[in-house]
Amino acid sequence: MNDPRPLWAARPCGRYGLRRARLPSEDAIRVVEIAAAYILVGLFAVGVLDLLAQIADAALVSIRSGGRVGITDPNVVVGFIDTALLLFIIVEIYQTVVAYTREESVVRIVIIAGIIAVSRKIISFRPGETTTTEDLLFAGSFALLLLVLVLALYVLRTTEGNPPE
Repeated sequence: MNDPRPLWAARPCGRYGLRRARLPSEDAIRVVEIAAAYILVGLFAVGVLDLLAQIADAALVSIRSGGRVGITDPNVVVGFIDTALLLFIIVEIYQTVVAYTREESVVRIVIIAGIIAVSRKIISFRPGETTTTEDLLFAGSFALLLLVLVLALYVLRTTEGNPPE
């Protein structure tokens, strides 16, 4: 059966038959959300290929140099970890888009993405030859931010399923 009413007309929906207007813009935004999800999948695939290329390149450099540089260099390993954490952030953003499209809560996903992003900054942080006050402030602020995010995730997980009275 075809409904003769236009898409933007109010239609019965929900448990109590309440009416809700469905606008053409809602359909358009759904298409954009799905396109964003596919773009993130593409970015993730490109990132994985890039990480594999970095590892292969570092291994070749290591073989050519007799193991003195390349894959055994701590800075190269930190670069691998940095790229891997960036890929995890892309996955979390993808999950946020999917959850938002399904009209689910995205708070937990955003907090996890924040924890990964801050961890990435902390791991890739390299102070100069001498530690300055600015370096200490930078490290301390990221440590505090990480602590707050972990605490927020803990509170969210312990209160999930327990609605306020």
